[in-house]
Amino acid sequence: MPTFIPIDDPADPRLEAYRDIRERDLVGRQGRFIAEGETVLRVLAGQDRFRPLSVLIAAKRLEKLKPILEALPAETPVYLASQPVLDGIVGFELHRGILALAERAAPVAADALLAGLPDRALVLALVGISNHDNMGGLFRNAAGFGVDAVLLDPTCCDPLYRKAIRVSVGGVLRVPYARLAEGEDLIGLLQRRGFTPVALSPSGETALSDLPALARPALLLGAEGPGLPAATLARCRTVSIPMAPGFDSLNVAVAAGIALHQLRIS
Repeated sequence: MPTFIPIDDPADPRLEAYRDIRERDLVGRQGRFIAEGETVLRVLAGQDRFRPLSVLIAAKRLEKLKPILEALPAETPVYLASQPVLDGIVGFELHRGILALAERAAPVAADALLAGLPDRALVLALVGISNHDNMGGLFRNAAGFGVDAVLLDPTCCDPLYRKAIRVSVGGVLRVPYARLAEGEDLIGLLQRRGFTPVALSPSGETALSDLPALARPALLLGAEGPGLPAATLARCRTVSIPMAPGFDSLNVAVAAGIALHQLRIS
């Protein structure tokens, strides 16, 4: 059972990590991250990749959250504050009233992550995804469709940014991921590990529904607008999602959901 600690002063030094959250979102947290909301807290409490360091909640939510909080390590402090005190700590009206501070897991090399996957596996590889809403949506789809691993190129934004975690409804905390090193060859790495790179593009040579079943597909997605680089597309099997005449654009997370569903059931 974690320790419950009442807080009545927004300036309490024990809550320094939660102070002025939006500003800290921008400057970083030195190996830590903030998780927000009940669903995300439930995921955090039920996994072992990221170590919870503390929880800060509106005191009025305690009874409802107790079953989740009891799953946290016994040494995890749970701070309880009134809504006005909570808002004073974080610097805005925190309607959900639930925050947790956790420690980032040690980085895993992309090659090592792929090496540990089963004979039949599904990988999502992301190139140039800089929008945190899209990153969160992509991880939500990855969790929903049973993706075994996500690879990020060096230009992708941080999936442990608070908003990305929230949009993913905890999917970022569920799906193993690795960031490629600068200059690391994504396509070459996938092929060496027995994966078939499948690039999603409006100009793809094969309709997604016509793609034959693959034992180890790796779905590649680029940023909205520029998409994947031509040099990357040239080294992949390219697929498209046919749409109504005169329109060929989907949000990248929506497109990923369609494609991952097809790859998972085929």
